[in-house]
This record gives sequence, structure tokens and C-alpha cells, in this order.
Amino acid sequence: MTLEHVAIWTNDLEKLKAYYVRYFGGTPNAKYRNETKQFESYFLTFASGARLELMSMPGIPANANDTVTRQHLGIIHLAFGVNSRAEVDAKAAELRDAGYPILSGPRVTGDGYYEFETLDPDNNRLEVTCRG
Repeated sequence: MTLEHVAIWTNDLEKLKAYYVRYFGGTPNAKYRNETKQFESYFLTFASGARLELMSMPGIPANANDTVTRQHLGIIHLAFGVNSRAEVDAKAAELRDAGYPILSGPRVTGDGYYEFETLDPDNNRLEVTCRG
């Protein structure tokens, strides 16, 4: 069995799509639109085959969780894997230089991964990680 996809609600569909395409290599499908519901979405496919659905529709309430300073119940982050520490460092530098916060790392975790944490334009937590 495989995990088919993960979905994220957003108020700025084009901005979030551009972020995941530019910094993580996602390939978007054509935008889907349901005029009746005013629902729009993109599926982004990544090199591994994993997919991320980005969705927008009026009336979706904001998340009241503070994603910067504390954790919360439920899905807390997406993790993108790379092949080397150099790739982790390069992605951290690229995102930092583009104005995105680096919340922690790059560092070696207790379970032996090398990673850093950041936020996407909607303040969703992301990790970029490699083994060992």
C-alpha cells in the first residue's frame, strides 16, 4: 500500500503552487476548478511519485495553531528527502536567501538524520532531510 497524496488548504493557490514547483521540483497538473463550489486545486507530483494536492475555496477557516513556536495535534509537517548533507545545506541556504525562515538546523537528529525545518508561504512546517 502507498500513501496516495497529502492535501493542503490555502488562500493563495498560485503562490503556494509556485513555491513547491520552484523549491521542491513539483510538477503541477492543469488547475481543476468546480465553478459551483468555487473550488480550485492542483496536484503536484514529485520525482519519488509522491503527490501534494493544493486546494482553495472561499469560506475555509484559518488554522488557529501557532506553527512557528509550538507543536499541535494532527499533521505537523511534510518532509522532503534528499541524497546528501550537501543538498540539505544547499536547500537551507536557498530558502534562507529567499527570505524563508529556518526554524532549526541543519543538524543531526537523535535518530541519525541530517535535516532542517522551515515554513512554506502559508506557515506549514517542512523538513528537508537525508539519512546519516
